[in-house]
Amino acid sequence: MPTRGTDPAGLPVFVYGSLLDPLVLARQSGRRGLMRLAVPAVLPGWRRVGLRGTAFPTLVRARGCRTEGVLLRLRGAPMRRLMAYEGAAYRLRWIRVRTARGPRQARAWMAAASLAGRTTKILVHAQS
Repeated sequence: MPTRGTDPAGLPVFVYGSLLDPLVLARQSGRRGLMRLAVPAVLPGWRRVGLRGTAFPTLVRARGCRTEGVLLRLRGAPMRRLMAYEGAAYRLRWIRVRTARGPRQARAWMAAASLAGRTTKILVHAQS
């Protein structure tokens, strides 16, 4: 299992919302084709919910739930651009996802639980 140190290949980041749309990811990261490098991943014990007052998601702990997404390796300008896109409401938190190759340590952008809404009506990708 990789450690939490810096990785020259980039920081593993689990995305689960609007960034699953390849067009949104390309536009916001400034890097076309980034989704082609994505690894399918599942985050057990967490549920995707709406960020209160927005059409965007966040994650809350929820026993028995799971959130599907993808794992990306980000560094440099794409990482900086995506951090700006995510905004002040979100912080990168360490999590543990499951992939076809086994468990992986990664980070995910999450808002404080106090900002999570009860609804799951959120803007989600239209993946093709």
